Amino acid sequence: MSVPATPAENGGQARARRRYNSPVRRERAIQTRERIVTAGSELVHGFPVWDWSDLTFRAVAERAGVGERTVYRHFPTEVDLHGAVMRRLQEEAGVTYDNLGLDRLTEITARSFATLSSYAVARWDRTEPHQPALVAEDQRRRDALLAAVAPHSVGWSDDERAAAAGMLDVLWNVPTYERLVRTWNLTPSTATEAVSWVLDLVVEAIRAGHRPGTGRPEADQHQQAAPPPADPAQPGPEQTAPEQTEPGQAGSGQAGSGQAGVELGQGGQGAERE
Repeated sequence: MSVPATPAENGGQARARRRYNSPVRRERAIQTRERIVTAGSELVHGFPVWDWSDLTFRAVAERAGVGERTVYRHFPTEVDLHGAVMRRLQEEAGVTYDNLGLDRLTEITARSFATLSSYAVARWDRTEPHQPALVAEDQRRRDALLAAVAPHSVGWSDDERAAAAGMLDVLWNVPTYERLVRTWNLTPSTATEAVSWVLDLVVEAIRAGHRPGTGRPEADQHQQAAPPPADPAQPGPEQTAPEQTEPGQAGSGQAGSGQAGVELGQGGQGAERE
């Protein structure tokens, strides 16, 4: 038969729990988590390709100087760990997809391109995300672009809206920037300005109601084309061709202006002869 705990013993257990959940311990936990995320960010910056297969619990633990169990304690799964590192990279670049609007695209694009030099990735155009965290991040970006286009594309089809958001994504994507730098020998700043220039044109078209493939706003397509300018050699709607008369005979009715001038001249000469 167990002996019930005395009040003194209960008080000791409560004090132990308070010490375990003490502010000092919580602060240490926060610092440890920070070291883990920072270690993950440093590892990603050193990867030669945009592949996070080597961002493992063991690699991060060794970089952070902690045990693997400590990493597991803060991040139960690898997806959780990669997600935290991705958020850190976005914080470093000053990039966020929250409440993304068309007016912020060029600013975010410039910030994203400006951070590329801090990575050891040799060729961005040869990378395709396949780790869950990278795939999820790519989906978040596409969803944010669709949401940014939606208020300006009321009445568009899903394909038209997706085409507009997709063009923004293509321009925003790193391989587009890299091709300008590598293939066209542009400086990083000039490449960024070029991408921002085209982004602004696409954004302006979306705001103006230009559907992809139409080339002009939908409202303009329903307007009738202006009639071509009148040919001065052809008679206008109020001008009739002169009537043909036999020699020596006056035309019936009122003659046209050109014929009337000829007749007046002939009449003057006839009056002199008389």
